[in-house]
Amino acid sequence: MNVVCSKCAALNRVPEAKRHDKPVCGKCKTPLLPNRPVELSEATFAKFIGRTEVPVLVDFWASWCGPCRMMAPAFAEAAATLSPQVILAKLNTEEAPQTASKFCISGIPTLILFQHGVEVARQSGVLDAQQIAQFVS
Repeated sequence: MNVVCSKCAALNRVPEAKRHDKPVCGKCKTPLLPNRPVELSEATFAKFIGRTEVPVLVDFWASWCGPCRMMAPAFAEAAATLSPQVILAKLNTEEAPQTASKFCISGIPTLILFQHGVEVARQSGVLDAQQIAQFVS
């Protein structure tokens, strides 16, 4: 399977059998399937979502958003539970307005589940860790 590094955007090939072996990027040694949310940017979002073959759940958020800050610990808890089957990522809509606009983000927090670069599900509002895990299933 292919996984894009969230730090350097290098494309990495990871054998399915090695998914649970905590694979790291061949270029920068960053964990590819971390048990915590990864930060995406305007520059890395499209390649990360489009080329990563593991499902990716993205939290569209902003630092000024109280509900976003309230959900952050639950999102991190869900990342620990769902890894390495799903990568949880965060995109700050204030720092990535073009990407937020492309996906018609009108309220935050909004979660979008991507599989092979395609949006397959969307949920707006605050969720706890269990609800996030259920949303992904």
